[in-house]
Amino acid sequence: MDFSFSEEQEMLRKIARDFLATECPKDLVRQMARDEKGFTDDLWNKMAELGWMGLPVPEKYGGIEGSFLDVVVLLEEMGRGALPGPFFSSLLGTLAVLHFGSDRQKEDLLPKIARGDLVLTVAISEPGVGYQTSALQCEAVADGSDYVINGTKLLVENAHVADVVVCAVRTRDASGGQGTSLLLVDGKDPSISLTPLETIAGDKQFHVNFNGVRAPQSSVLGEVNKGHEYLEELLALGAVAKCAEMVGAAQAAMDLTTDYVKERVQFDHPIGSLQSIQHHCANMKIDLEGMRYITYLAAWKASEGLPFRKEAAMAKAWASDACIRITNLAHQCHGAIGFCEDHDLPLYSKRAKASEWAFGGARFHRQFVAQEIGL
Repeated sequence: MDFSFSEEQEMLRKIARDFLATECPKDLVRQMARDEKGFTDDLWNKMAELGWMGLPVPEKYGGIEGSFLDVVVLLEEMGRGALPGPFFSSLLGTLAVLHFGSDRQKEDLLPKIARGDLVLTVAISEPGVGYQTSALQCEAVADGSDYVINGTKLLVENAHVADVVVCAVRTRDASGGQGTSLLLVDGKDPSISLTPLETIAGDKQFHVNFNGVRAPQSSVLGEVNKGHEYLEELLALGAVAKCAEMVGAAQAAMDLTTDYVKERVQFDHPIGSLQSIQHHCANMKIDLEGMRYITYLAAWKASEGLPFRKEAAMAKAWASDACIRITNLAHQCHGAIGFCEDHDLPLYSKRAKASEWAFGGARFHRQFVAQEIGL
């Protein structure tokens, strides 16, 4: 079995790694965690010039037409570099438009996305509901040629800079028909109110209240009342994408640790010569390679148009636990210095904790895997 990447994917990986090392140093990452906006226009524009926003976008819309596997390669490097900003949340919105949007919606949005002129985010989770898409309470009621949206969404990433919000709602039409739908909502609508949340990783998360927000019926992604199927696919793609970031973060924590234990001398010997430290590092490596394999398996199947939801669930269940184990062991090997705020390790352990529950935690995904194997 050949698990190697293509020459183009390896080139993408190298370009991303070199770019982020130069343009996104860790001091900038720490600064952006404290910054209200959370990213710089300069960094965003430089990424757009590299074509990253248009990586999954077809060439006819100004993109590169890369595969989802290509996107995952890039996301791993972004996780390794602890990239701040709305790239991930905008990517997920882009995938929603790509997979479920009409030709007109694609023609309107994708060229702007590929140029970096449009930022998207996705609003799914709700109070008391989480990611149980069949239990959504945020409602969009038909009113003439519009839908009127009322309700609250939790943990909407980068809502403060989003031009378009892909919002999951319970739709009700004039005839009484109900279902779940995805709507493209103007992120700057004055009837939307945002409550910023203090987060462990310094990422920009918000509670979003929709207070009579109007969206034209033409803003529905795909078919009205068929959004449950779309959401299941979108959440699976989001889970795999988040796993890719977690693989990158875990790799960075592993690299920091192995370098440190080779250099840290105690009693005339590097601490890496101690069996207990060696076993910690070995366990980190085992967890990391398991994360990487199942993540790329899921990404490959998604890229090939094969059923991938089970693999996505397995990847997220494993990564949610394994990334925490890896960063915990990294802290044990570093000792006190690894807890200093000006050390790079906390950047990754905080992101591991934040990512643990994104798009469903380990328990959520294990339950899905259990159902898939007939239990």
